[in-house]
Amino acid sequence: MTMQRTSSIAPCKACQDRPPLTIDFSMAFQPIVDVRSRQVFAYEALVRGLDGQGAAHILSQVNDDNRYQFDQACRVMAVRLAAQLGIGCHVSINFLPNAVYEPAACIRTTLEAAQQYQFPTDRLIFEITENERVVDKDHLKGILKEYRRRGFKTAIDDFGAGYSGLNLLAEFQPDIIKLDMDLVRHIDTNPVRHAIVQGILGVCKTLSIEVIAEGVETLAEYRTLRALGIHHFQGYLFAKPVFEQLPAIRWPED
Repeated sequence: MTMQRTSSIAPCKACQDRPPLTIDFSMAFQPIVDVRSRQVFAYEALVRGLDGQGAAHILSQVNDDNRYQFDQACRVMAVRLAAQLGIGCHVSINFLPNAVYEPAACIRTTLEAAQQYQFPTDRLIFEITENERVVDKDHLKGILKEYRRRGFKTAIDDFGAGYSGLNLLAEFQPDIIKLDMDLVRHIDTNPVRHAIVQGILGVCKTLSIEVIAEGVETLAEYRTLRALGIHHFQGYLFAKPVFEQLPAIRWPED
């Protein structure tokens, strides 16, 4: 299948007077699975270069001059590819909160893309990575409130790895948190990580927040996390990201 990479959707107000975006990129997709039903809960759209470069190569080209356009282009690209690939579950899109100048206005391009490519907006999840320093927490809370009002799900990515940790969670409660892979790694043999994750799960259960374990690579990690009560997983144990395609999934035995 040949993926369409150009868009006829007009840029939002903040992007109209800026130079054209010169970063060439597309997306790979990695599944987030529900092991209870052995079905895909969502596919995360991950930025990749057209020649196979990783996300770091692309993100290194993002700066204050093109941050708005890049964030908007990523959303449109993810929605368009999801529609072309026939994704029938959720699609998770990483966004840059510091690139959203006004939530209701900046979401317009995403809504137009969903309408043009006939992708249901209630299947969209927006992830904020905890590794990006949030300058204005009130602004971020406003973004997430607007997204929730629009029917989107929200998630904190890389939870436990970034600047704010539980303080960020105290400010606002997303629908989902994704445990950082460093907390997941070797959890089967590390009692400290085990205790930390167990504590996070207790907090999330009280707050009715779904937990996804990301970066799961071994059967032992999976079985330990499963025993703790996690049933949404993402990682190489199940599938690696595949460029502009949906990967086959390997289902481990409990």
